[in-house]
Amino acid sequence: MSIQAKKRSNPSLNNSLGNLLELTSTGGCIKGETDNGRFNIYLYSQSVIRIHIYKGEKPDEHSYATIANPLKNKLSLQEDKEKLVLSTNRIKLVIDKKPVRFRFYNLDDILINADDPAFGTSWIGEQVTTYKELQEGEKFIGLGEKTGPLNRAGKGYQNWNTDSFAYGPGTDPLYCTMPFYIGIHGSVSYGLFFDNSFKSHFNFGASNNRFTSFSADSGDMNYYFIHDDSVTGILSGYAFLTGLMPLPPLWSIGYQQCRYSYYPDKEVYTLANTFRDKNIPADAIVLDIHYMDKYKIFTWDRKHFPHPEKMIKKLSKQGFQLVVMCDPGIKEEEGYRPYEEGMEQEVFIKYPDGQPYTGEVWPGWCHFPDFTNPDTREWWKNNLRFYVDQGVVGFWNDMNEIATWGQYLPELMELDFEGEKSSMRKGRNIYGMLMARSTYEGAKNLMKGKRPFNLTRSGFSGVQRYATVWTGDNVANDEHMMLGVRLVNSLGLTGVAFAGYDVGGFVGTSSEHLFARWMQIGTFSPFCRAHSMINSRDAEPWSFGEEVEEICRNYIKLRYKLMMYIYSSFYESSVTGIPVARSLAINYTFDEEVYDTHYQHQYLFGPSILVAPVESYKEFTRVWLPGEEPWYNFFTDEKIESGNRVWPTPIDELPLFVRGSSVIPVCSHVGKNTKELGDIIEYHVYAGNSTVTYTYFEDDGETYDFEKGHFCKREINYDPRERKIRISTAGGDHQSRFKKAFVCLHGFSETIFQVGDTSLKASKSDYLFIDPVSNFDPFMKHTEPRLIIKGLKRLSINNELPEILISW
Repeated sequence: MSIQAKKRSNPSLNNSLGNLLELTSTGGCIKGETDNGRFNIYLYSQSVIRIHIYKGEKPDEHSYATIANPLKNKLSLQEDKEKLVLSTNRIKLVIDKKPVRFRFYNLDDILINADDPAFGTSWIGEQVTTYKELQEGEKFIGLGEKTGPLNRAGKGYQNWNTDSFAYGPGTDPLYCTMPFYIGIHGSVSYGLFFDNSFKSHFNFGASNNRFTSFSADSGDMNYYFIHDDSVTGILSGYAFLTGLMPLPPLWSIGYQQCRYSYYPDKEVYTLANTFRDKNIPADAIVLDIHYMDKYKIFTWDRKHFPHPEKMIKKLSKQGFQLVVMCDPGIKEEEGYRPYEEGMEQEVFIKYPDGQPYTGEVWPGWCHFPDFTNPDTREWWKNNLRFYVDQGVVGFWNDMNEIATWGQYLPELMELDFEGEKSSMRKGRNIYGMLMARSTYEGAKNLMKGKRPFNLTRSGFSGVQRYATVWTGDNVANDEHMMLGVRLVNSLGLTGVAFAGYDVGGFVGTSSEHLFARWMQIGTFSPFCRAHSMINSRDAEPWSFGEEVEEICRNYIKLRYKLMMYIYSSFYESSVTGIPVARSLAINYTFDEEVYDTHYQHQYLFGPSILVAPVESYKEFTRVWLPGEEPWYNFFTDEKIESGNRVWPTPIDELPLFVRGSSVIPVCSHVGKNTKELGDIIEYHVYAGNSTVTYTYFEDDGETYDFEKGHFCKREINYDPRERKIRISTAGGDHQSRFKKAFVCLHGFSETIFQVGDTSLKASKSDYLFIDPVSNFDPFMKHTEPRLIIKGLKRLSINNELPEILISW
């Protein structure tokens, strides 16, 4: 006997959008009214469509996340009795009328994404949810700072920014909210950004096999659908909506050293001197909360730091920049200027009865600035002058979830929201981003043309416009080391190109081999900083014995050797939205092996270097080399075909590979920081099967003059079909710091090379080991030497340098 489910006769508590009653098209908006709500449809580009569903007469149009505007041209629809169709040159949106449901197709009529036919968008009380059909074999990546695997299918997540000290490998939520994911199935992929700052929930088929869904506890159902032929195109579409990372100062990409905490000033001087004495490059020292007078922001502890300006100047002469902690809590204390001014100017978050909210945190009982109020942002900027006038150029926004003792922030508190008041229910997820915005905009305004460095723990989609993100209070173990890689790669999938983790682990004590391995991996993180908490073992590069010190020195130097490759990758991110640390799912989206738990940590650092992170205790690991191009062992130049490999992992060597058809610029020399990179640049060209053009970018590294054309940009084209390497004339009017160039060829057979009017035969005598002084570091073992075209060594790099053409 079969048992069939009875149809419900009583009304459902779940109220869907209902049937279409009326449709109008005005300007660039299609407006629809249904049984239970309304919807607006906007076209932002040929690849981006916005669906805004709401109740009431007026939608909530305010967004701190998005900066793009819809197209103004009138949208035309094809219509029949059952549906309406909106088409672009990339997407076809089908709107079913009874009931209203949305389906997206590509131009080949392949279904990309569709509402669940039964539920679509619906409400349970205030909570609004969109239910989507779960496609066969569908994968989901993104959502920013989320634990769990690369492929989020079968998982559920919540967005509610939380101070999550010593979080576990499955803890959710964490510090940031980035409600954007990419869906992948069959031969298509799409992006979906849910722009609602209330507490939200994403279900990718967790606890059911019927649908995926995304919901918010209140507010509108306001989402953007992005489709392109590639994930890179989808990421660029998301960056178009939420903004691009500004090009950071070059020094901030160098190595940074932090501890909770370095004090008094004598300890800071000792730290700086030790870096220089031990010949380990570093660009920044970071001060945690103990530099302040009783943890109060905009103060110095004059007992431990009696002359901060003198200290900052002395550090600057040694080549160090200073980064200081900035917490949002303003202590209730008579005579404390920020408190008294804040009360007078009414900049603090208030209860509905007008009393300022008071929460307890490091300084004691504090009020908290309402950064949704433009007057508060101006007040914050004016207080930042305290640091900027002393020479501080880096700011670290912490505890901005908001974190307080008790971890239970009252939700009835009211925020200004640019004059449209709302509660902390709507404001919690965006608070950290707006603190970061206030710090960045204030510092940028005060620093007179210099680029500030700004770091934040909490954020929302769009935070990349204002700050670097680090992954908070991680733990010193192998599991967290690997989790940090996944978190940074996932942040890269949601617009945050400048991200990192605390190398060595913040909580607990790292072992010698764990610290060594973490430093190797951290070398290939966009943000590279070691940090450890109070009352734990020292966690500087020299703190774990001579072997680990040598490993740390070699890899930190390697980061500086690759600094112009890294900086060029940051420049690319600042104009395209493609991250620096790139999950293999970006370039190899439909390769099933990429999502395997054995390989999900692998990523491309920049366009060409594949990093295969591995735990500190493993002697071998499995490596997947994807695609059709050959790969090269970074250290030995051994040419390797794509596919699965079991790879040895001695503690002094991280598995690194270079993709064929690649160009990597390498600095000839490493000094104490990013200002000392020598005067020779090497262009390393790796033979492969594809024609590629690599863009090299250089500027002064600290001002905004590059926006006025003061940069040096070269395109290096490798064309195996034409058998040519072309290095373009420098574009821009910035004179390069590098006076000479070498071109180093990898994987080329013996032949005759033509450089200008000179023919060079590549014979055995031309195959030379590259002097460690002018290439990578001595610990790297070249078993197959590389060909250097020595005829180029006399060519200076400057604005007058003509195009270089090498053919064979």
